[in-house]
Amino acid sequence: MNAIEITILSIILMIALGYFLKRIDFLSVKDVDSLNKIVINILLPCMIFSALYTADLSLMSSLGILPFIILASSFITGIISYLILKRFNLPDKVLWSVLVAIMIANTAFMGYPVNIGVYGDDGLLRAIFCDIATSVIFLILSFFLVLKFGGSPRTAVKKIAFFPPLWAIILGILFNIANIPIGPVLENTVTYLGNGTIPLIMLSLGISIDFGGIKRSKNMIIFTSIMKLLFFPLIAFFIVSWMGLADLQFNVPIIEAAMPSGMLSLILAITYKLDYELTSDCILIDTVISLVTLPVILMFL
Repeated sequence: MNAIEITILSIILMIALGYFLKRIDFLSVKDVDSLNKIVINILLPCMIFSALYTADLSLMSSLGILPFIILASSFITGIISYLILKRFNLPDKVLWSVLVAIMIANTAFMGYPVNIGVYGDDGLLRAIFCDIATSVIFLILSFFLVLKFGGSPRTAVKKIAFFPPLWAIILGILFNIANIPIGPVLENTVTYLGNGTIPLIMLSLGISIDFGGIKRSKNMIIFTSIMKLLFFPLIAFFIVSWMGLADLQFNVPIIEAAMPSGMLSLILAITYKLDYELTSDCILIDTVISLVTLPVILMFL
């Protein structure tokens, strides 16, 4: 087996384990919220900080291009999706429930394990920079939804300002550039915690899977899957080709763009009282379908 096959099969097994544990009532959907809080607030920030703190940032100028590729791909895909959905005269809340699922990719939860599995630490470093774009998209959509559906701009700012993974990026780069030591004990602790990120994410995804969503939201799931898993990475491919990028600078943005819908879109749907069940269905079924589309895309890179 090659690295791609091993990575995808490992991810499938971990997700399947989470689903199995739910089926035998060892864990339940109620546990997902707690697991995700641990991942988002502790494990994922440790993983990001550790990767950036020890990374070679001499290529910062080239790495800084990566978020803009994801941003451009997201907004091009989002605008085209919006124009198509508008033709069906959908209620605004339904339209935006689908749109947030299309525009926000799972660049961290799924993107990190895939890239580190296939490309190692160099792949993870580039995936982290791609993920910066996801936070920016989340912020922009938050402000737009506040204006459209009501809410407090202060709440939107607070969600980003106190988002631990974002601070992990800032502090990781700052401590690396300023060469600030954190000591071997703290460094080991952060590394150990970061290593728990991927398995816990995969278990959480497995527990979350609900195939009943296919019946509830079939048409919107099909549309979301086409735009998110096929059109979004296709746009990223055209952008990186036009820019003349090569190697990991070419591959990683395409892989990150090919990730399924991100959990941050569900946060937006819940916060702004959209059709969050529809958004949840799109995310979960997208994630399952991506286990087929991702290996295909990886084979062509």
